Amino acid sequence: MAKDDRKSNGKAKGGGQSKRIDKALDRAEDLIGTVEDADDVRERLARAAKSSELLSAIWSLPPAQRLMFHHGVDVGELAAHKAASTPGFDGDRFDGERFIDLSSSGIARYQRLLYANGVKGSPRRLLIVLQGMDASGKGGIVRHVFRQADPMGIRYHGFGKPTEEEASHGFLWRVERELPDPGWIGVFDRSHYEDIVMPRIYGTFPEDVWHGRYDLVNAFERNLVASGCAVIKIFLVSSREAQRVRFLARLDDPTKYWKFDVSDLDARDQWNDYMAAWQEVFERTSTSEAPWYLVPADERWYSRAVVSELLRTTLRNMNMSWPPLEAQIDRDEARRRLADD
Repeated sequence: MAKDDRKSNGKAKGGGQSKRIDKALDRAEDLIGTVEDADDVRERLARAAKSSELLSAIWSLPPAQRLMFHHGVDVGELAAHKAASTPGFDGDRFDGERFIDLSSSGIARYQRLLYANGVKGSPRRLLIVLQGMDASGKGGIVRHVFRQADPMGIRYHGFGKPTEEEASHGFLWRVERELPDPGWIGVFDRSHYEDIVMPRIYGTFPEDVWHGRYDLVNAFERNLVASGCAVIKIFLVSSREAQRVRFLARLDDPTKYWKFDVSDLDARDQWNDYMAAWQEVFERTSTSEAPWYLVPADERWYSRAVVSELLRTTLRNMNMSWPPLEAQIDRDEARRRLADD
């Protein structure tokens, strides 16, 4: 959403922070518009990186630092008191929407670059794990953050209750089948962490079984990163009140009836049990290779902006270049054949 839209809706904010954000977004937008004008590939990459840095500059503290889980952080307290906060972002919803739109263009560019390198043999790929209580906005994040991305190169998978076939294998079997190929971005809506949290809450496996999965998950993710796959793990922290409002909205809208299930209410009744289970997950599996980010999600524009920032900067920091022509290809000869065609 552009700043002119904010003015037309009477939402303009005063103060130095708003001006600072507008200025940074203006500069980023101007530079983004010149990326494809550069004839030299290296200059295009440099302009893309600079525009990404300008976008990152709107954050008073980068989400990768501010929202990374560390011991002492209590997810239950965050959900109860800070789920509507916007840490590190001093703008409003209009600034956030404009940021997401500009950031999505950078994501699309880096995604194509990742895919091109994958085609040419690079093992690099990216896995995004989205977790959160029901109605925390996981699906909306995918739609908004990847709004300009190419479907070729993105694989989305939602994990539900294991099927009979999946349950007959180890719990990571179904996860490994959905991992992104080289050059691809994989998005998990729920994940292997369900196979720790759900058995704990509902007692479907003995404690020694689900508790032993912490070490298996850590080893799995460590090996994944070592093989060239970056991992971003995000927990959307929503409040019980925000969930209640969103559930009621589903019941009031016939087009959203399909989203509602009575099991959602059963899970809601065990809110504190879920918070305790997830707290232990973060404490046991937030590692240097694959840390957890706890993202306040009552303001959906904010959680989408955070995910967009984490994704774009992760791709940018891969420092990729466009693959050259294969050595056996004579460009001049190819041009001649095309000219004579």
